[in-house]
Amino acid sequence: MLFVFLISIVARSLVDVMPIITVSVLESKRIDSLPGFQKRLKWFLENKPQLRQHLGKYKSTQNKGSDVFLLAIPPEERLRRMLVYILDENEFLSPYGLRSLSKYHEKHPFIFQQGTENEKCVTYTPAESKTAMFGGNSNWRGPVWLCINYLVIEALERYHLVYGDDWKIECPTGSGNMMNLLEVSQELAKRLVKIFLLDENGRRPLNGDETIYTTDPFFRDLVLFYEYFDGDTGRGVGANHQTGWTALIIHHIEKLAKAREN
Repeated sequence: MLFVFLISIVARSLVDVMPIITVSVLESKRIDSLPGFQKRLKWFLENKPQLRQHLGKYKSTQNKGSDVFLLAIPPEERLRRMLVYILDENEFLSPYGLRSLSKYHEKHPFIFQQGTENEKCVTYTPAESKTAMFGGNSNWRGPVWLCINYLVIEALERYHLVYGDDWKIECPTGSGNMMNLLEVSQELAKRLVKIFLLDENGRRPLNGDETIYTTDPFFRDLVLFYEYFDGDTGRGVGANHQTGWTALIIHHIEKLAKAREN
């Protein structure tokens, strides 16, 4: 006989944030030009009614007179509830982007114990891992990762295409400052970019306390692409040649520059 035990694990991590990036926007004109896709979409809606909550038809906020379809896992109200936590500076929102684990767990570690096994503890760790798990490479307990932040920003821009300028949410949570989703995406991008920019003391947060990057003219403009960043200070952590996903910051710099011109 097979017994299956379901255990509820309640830790506030990026795993809970991931559904927000599962979003796509399709214009009705595009769907009309793809009869095969249109046929299968119609079949899905007729035969899978439980999935209708993930597909909505809206008037386009970009092209008047046109309709768009929003395909997303979180319905509108759930998206709003998720963003309350994501945009909370006591949770995921840091001065330098979104943390990979909520700061809530700094004072409230998640403790799990099953049967007679030793208890397992998950606590907010903003930079280097403090556990030997995975060979000491458990670096998703607080640091900021450019790859995930990029996907969240891109998703918010897509939601804005559908919900428009009138759909607003408090950012940061509790601040009283209301933003539409495009403005929220730009705010996240600004926080990420700040990691690489000179502050009022002529220091870049990514360099931490390394004075050579401030005082030495040969190193002052040497910008390294770290693997991930301290969730509290923005200091670069891990490999310093991560020109893969960390290079995505160039995209954010360019988009913010264009927005400033407009």
